[in-house]
Amino acid sequence: MEVSLVTILLLALCLSCLLLLFRGDGRGTKARLPPGPQPLPFIGNLPHLDAKNIIRSILALSKQYGSIFTIHMGSRPVVVLCGYQTVKEALVDQGEEFSGRGDMPVLFRFTQGNGIAFSNGEKWKILRRFAIQTLRDFGMGRRSIEERIQEEAQCLVEEFAKTKEPFDPTFLLGCSVSNVICSIVFGDRFDYKDQHFLTFIGLINDNFRLFSSPCAQMYNIFPHVMYYLPGPHNQIFANFEKLRALVKEMAKAHQATLDPSCPRDYMDSFLLKMQQEKEDPLSFFHDDTLIMTTHNLFFAGTETLGTTLRYALLILMKFPKVTAKVQEEIMKVIGSQRSPSITDRAKMPYTDAVIHEVQRFADIIPMGIPHALTRDTHFQGFFFPEGTNVLPFLHSVHRDPTQFKSPDAFDPAHFLDGNGAFRRRDAFMPFSAGKRLCLGEALARMELFLFLTTLLQRFTFQPTCPREQLDLSPLMSGIGSVPRPYAFRALSR
Repeated sequence: MEVSLVTILLLALCLSCLLLLFRGDGRGTKARLPPGPQPLPFIGNLPHLDAKNIIRSILALSKQYGSIFTIHMGSRPVVVLCGYQTVKEALVDQGEEFSGRGDMPVLFRFTQGNGIAFSNGEKWKILRRFAIQTLRDFGMGRRSIEERIQEEAQCLVEEFAKTKEPFDPTFLLGCSVSNVICSIVFGDRFDYKDQHFLTFIGLINDNFRLFSSPCAQMYNIFPHVMYYLPGPHNQIFANFEKLRALVKEMAKAHQATLDPSCPRDYMDSFLLKMQQEKEDPLSFFHDDTLIMTTHNLFFAGTETLGTTLRYALLILMKFPKVTAKVQEEIMKVIGSQRSPSITDRAKMPYTDAVIHEVQRFADIIPMGIPHALTRDTHFQGFFFPEGTNVLPFLHSVHRDPTQFKSPDAFDPAHFLDGNGAFRRRDAFMPFSAGKRLCLGEALARMELFLFLTTLLQRFTFQPTCPREQLDLSPLMSGIGSVPRPYAFRALSR
């Protein structure tokens, strides 16, 4: 892997030099971007960015240049925003100006700027509005979806209980959370042994890991070069094409049984919208958009949530005193017989604080997703032309020492006041902030609470190594943070 990456890097540098002899950076002269490390011709700030740990690289640059600086990804300038105040000022206070979706070449190759997460302008607004309304129609944020989550949590408990030997929970957690979004998008859940379902989960898991690999980071810096080179990054696009084929197959089955008078799920509603606007050449509702939108919903509703739960169980094994306090609160408020309900959360401040601290500490999407300026904008004494790429570095928000007393430590007290009541923190942004706030935030928060309390109500998790050997640092960290593999025994309580 080391040799392969060096070879790819050398080829990328050589081809970049050739390409950029014929290409400018396209940036107008009126831009007044923040200072940053001096870029080199053709390769930009590549020497300042460790593809194996780009998070550490950006943190080091922020110590030198402050809360706002510019780095060059090849010839492409990207403004990096660090710390709560700067990120909040951009995404919230000037939310409209910073609401564009920025460049992420490793994803654009598949999405082509389509779907909810990666579209822009009127298209993004219409697709997002449709998704929010349709997801609400099919239960998101309502009692009906709570019951669906409770049922799936019980299925997960049964699967855990069957497994007497130590096991890695990645697969089962992914299946469970994915089935919740399946019930909304496809109108039904899948058996954990369904081959199509297993393939879908496997492809999403694999891509989340690959997104954070060094080759994926290199692709984002040199997309025009990496496109032609061999390497692990090509597996991302092969996986995407398999995902596209699976969604198309599901859409075809839905179309064959579609009843216009009674849409069953999100996909039915989208297909009906396509029929209604089929004569409109400017419509945003067509097959490609359906595929991309479905992929966006599944990736957000499966991988990020499953990874958060996986991190939560690892952290709770590392800190048994925290686990004991959560289980004590569960017994006091819920007991051992009935299923946890979302109404219990208000009576369980410590558990709520632990879940929030897991999200802050695990930092599943540390880089954030790039934004872009929707119009020429003045910001903190600088001038950003329309289209300027901006990276809201969410890791720096969750590790901001002005907002959290011990930012590098896991401490539920970050979300508790002096009386032990739950305390909201504005610097809590695992779902981003502003106009691009994750549309599934309410559903994700509900799932995290119900899945975690149900598991801790029924089990104590015993690691297969001494607790002091459990490593909470990510296996790799780029677009996402991937926890290190682990196994445990699920001991019935």
